[in-house]
Amino acid sequence: RYLNGITVVNWPMDRLLLSYFGNFYVRKVLGMTVRDVTGGFKCWRRDALTAIRPERVRSNGYAFQIETTYRAFRQKLRIREISILFMDRTVGESKMSKRIGFEALWIVWWLKLAGWLGRL
Repeated sequence: RYLNGITVVNWPMDRLLLSYFGNFYVRKVLGMTVRDVTGGFKCWRRDALTAIRPERVRSNGYAFQIETTYRAFRQKLRIREISILFMDRTVGESKMSKRIGFEALWIVWWLKLAGWLGRL
């Protein structure tokens, strides 16, 4: 969504800004180069999933996307992003809530601390 500018269609401006600046926040705090850490469309190799130790993943929601991507980044696994045109859903509703948003804010600092302490 953010590899080559912003390629999101039909999102309300507040949602777009939250997502865009949320990804910026994660990149700056965790030192990652991944442009879209909260995107849910990912392909994983089996050995990469094993390397990130999914049984130790603590988070849910958008924070789950952040944590798994950061674990891969810390393991120096190859992360390749492909630009997409992201269209808002036409059926159903977002699961985003304040609780999920706060978890995503908090997990970034938890991951940074856990990384410093070698607990990832």
